[in-house]
Amino acid sequence: MTATAVTDAVDDRPKASPGPVLPAHDFGPTDTVRGWMVTAFITVVAAITRFTILNYPTDAGTPVFDEKHYAPQGWQVLTGGWIEDNPAYGLVVHPPVGKQLIAVGEALFGYNGWGWRFSAAVAGTVLVLLVVRIVRRMSRSTMIGAIAGILMIAESVTFVSARLGMLDIFLAVFVVAALGCLVVDRDQVRQRLAVAAAQGRIGVTAAGPRLGVRWWRFGAGVLLGLACGTKWSGVYFIAFFGIACVALDIAARRAYGVRKPWRGTAIRDLGPALYALVVIPIAVYLSTYWAWFASETGIDRHAVGTKIGTDSAFAFVPDAVRSLWYYSGNVLQFHEELTNSAGNRHPWESKPWTWPMGLRPMLYYYADGDNVTGCGQTSCVKAVMLVGTPAMWWLAFPVLAWGLWRWLVGRDWRYALVLTAYGAALLPWFLTLDRQMYYFYAAALAPFLVMGLALTLGDILGKARNGDERRATGLLAVCLYIGVVIANFVWLWPILTALPISTTMWEQQLWLPSWR
Repeated sequence: MTATAVTDAVDDRPKASPGPVLPAHDFGPTDTVRGWMVTAFITVVAAITRFTILNYPTDAGTPVFDEKHYAPQGWQVLTGGWIEDNPAYGLVVHPPVGKQLIAVGEALFGYNGWGWRFSAAVAGTVLVLLVVRIVRRMSRSTMIGAIAGILMIAESVTFVSARLGMLDIFLAVFVVAALGCLVVDRDQVRQRLAVAAAQGRIGVTAAGPRLGVRWWRFGAGVLLGLACGTKWSGVYFIAFFGIACVALDIAARRAYGVRKPWRGTAIRDLGPALYALVVIPIAVYLSTYWAWFASETGIDRHAVGTKIGTDSAFAFVPDAVRSLWYYSGNVLQFHEELTNSAGNRHPWESKPWTWPMGLRPMLYYYADGDNVTGCGQTSCVKAVMLVGTPAMWWLAFPVLAWGLWRWLVGRDWRYALVLTAYGAALLPWFLTLDRQMYYFYAAALAPFLVMGLALTLGDILGKARNGDERRATGLLAVCLYIGVVIANFVWLWPILTALPISTTMWEQQLWLPSWR
């Protein structure tokens, strides 16, 4: 039964009824063509910004900053049977998906700036598209989705991340796409419950009806597996999104009059949720090591029988999986030992309490002196700094406070989901504060900040009514704010892309003492 048919069926009910009132039939935006036209235009603009002079800068033709790890590993993936062994260290500290994606760009363009950054730029462009579509569906407004897309274009953390051959932009894309799947799943669940209500099946059992196969939730599981296959921090999103999915199911069953929504969710939904959001990610994560499993020379590929015994309580587990477990344990030990107390300090290190406002950015590239020209002055500077656009990032705490109010008091599921995702990207890092950390970890935080901002601007904008002065004032405020964001992004452009600027201009770009 289509959504229209559901609406027609429910509209036949008496307008006044002693029974419970069912939710309005709102399963997503309806301006499909206009929505895709707006999305396409914003995505093209995002692509232009992400791909412009993508091969610049380099360190005398070599990668810059941590590209020096991932670009060579991507090349080794491409030339060594889709597996990297990091011969300089004898240990690969991150799963293979990000390096495999970098290898795709290197296969297309070779071992150069375009090659090792191409896939990141594609991911950064796709990220803008995803944010537009997700916010549009959440808000039921193509305008609010477009506002989110514009803000995402001007969001400088993901902008810089999309122009370097590193892993964080891929993690951000996978977790944002997973959130998008859960948003669509939420709407689909309610549509199916509406069908059941129209057919009189809601009250057949106290647990409510079965909801059938939920492919969007399955898709979220696949994407979360790929996120973990990029960086282990993807596991935080599995935990947070799993809780959110169960909460949405309980809310949906309660909204449609299921007599025992908690029991219904436990009986009908919890098992499939664990399968989709736990079992599937684990299976996908293991599958990302397919080249390692198929190899004979991968690091610790044959650890069983050489580095660990063949007889143990887990002898029933295949040797290849046990070897991967041993290998992963060595990686975990590497990360656990990368602590401040062990003497591992970096001049641009930051801690998670500085991330929401971007108080301690990351300097990726810096050059000055006689070899730097082009700024029209005798002394020029070129730099790439990972810094959040202040017009957005400095509003993080007011936006979070408004979102919490809308979630806890207004029962607004949109803010609940956005804040859950934001929390997954930020809160777990407070558990390991001694660990060496950097601001580029906040790349996964940025899209959810933008989503929260866009929803907040939607609240400021208000609903359209003929002759509504409040709407006109809200529209003016939103337009002025977007103009400030764009102007702020344009101001930062030279230190995001390493354009030559004078030393005076460089000093003017460093707004806070902690930016130095």
